Amino acid sequence: MAESPPQRRITAPDITARKGAAPIVSLTSYHAHTAAIADKYVDFLLVGDSLGMVMHGFESTIPVPLDLMIMHGRAVTRGARRALVVVDMPFGSYEESPAQAFRNAARVMKETECGAIKLEGGRRMAETIRFLTERGIPVMAHIGMTPQSVNVMGGFVTQGRTRDQWAHIEEDARLVAEAGAFAVVLEALAEPLAAKITAAIPIPTIGIGASAHCDGQILVMEDMLGLSPKVAKFVKEFGKVGKVIEDAIALYAEEVRTRSFPAAENTYKVKD
Repeated sequence: MAESPPQRRITAPDITARKGAAPIVSLTSYHAHTAAIADKYVDFLLVGDSLGMVMHGFESTIPVPLDLMIMHGRAVTRGARRALVVVDMPFGSYEESPAQAFRNAARVMKETECGAIKLEGGRRMAETIRFLTERGIPVMAHIGMTPQSVNVMGGFVTQGRTRDQWAHIEEDARLVAEAGAFAVVLEALAEPLAAKITAAIPIPTIGIGASAHCDGQILVMEDMLGLSPKVAKFVKEFGKVGKVIEDAIALYAEEVRTRSFPAAENTYKVKD
């Protein structure tokens, strides 16, 4: 019997083509097993630099090194077979110049086999986005609240709450689209501004705290699973996995201490 052909992976142009169609579904993923589970349901998986906070205990995404992103990126591309995999460029790996950005983004794509990279910044990164896309690297942009700029913004601050901020953010969206980004993440934006940007630009908007008016949505997987001790207002917990894990560990500890685990069915017998 002939083997069925391998499943085609979703590409960056496929995501762009979804503008105005069915909502685009995405989540972060940092490991092969969660990537394999989510792969059946999402259009793209983001290996976000949020892994520094979620998995490694950093207070922000600033300390995350490029090598760490590559390591987790490899794991996710091994776990996912269908979804587009996008890898975040960490702080300090792309801001210096378009040449620096290309060198590091090319390394990420070569070593992880991902389908695209993501970087933060609007107008200040437009030249870099154009430089990368002209050289074969698909770029997802990220504007609004940009976590790598937390020290300049004074914290994780919602953007666009006053209308005098709108023109600057709208211009960011227009310029990254014109530069060749295939989609743009809108993070922590006031709902009417996110709706206005989504209607104005030709590429998909991916909301995280930016309302259902966006072309798609993304959440940190650990946040929506109920694994994170504290989440932003825009997060909905779709599960209580943290409680399930704690209950399982508590039961395990109890059974070890009472010597009820391992039981006979968990041990090996002599064959002779």
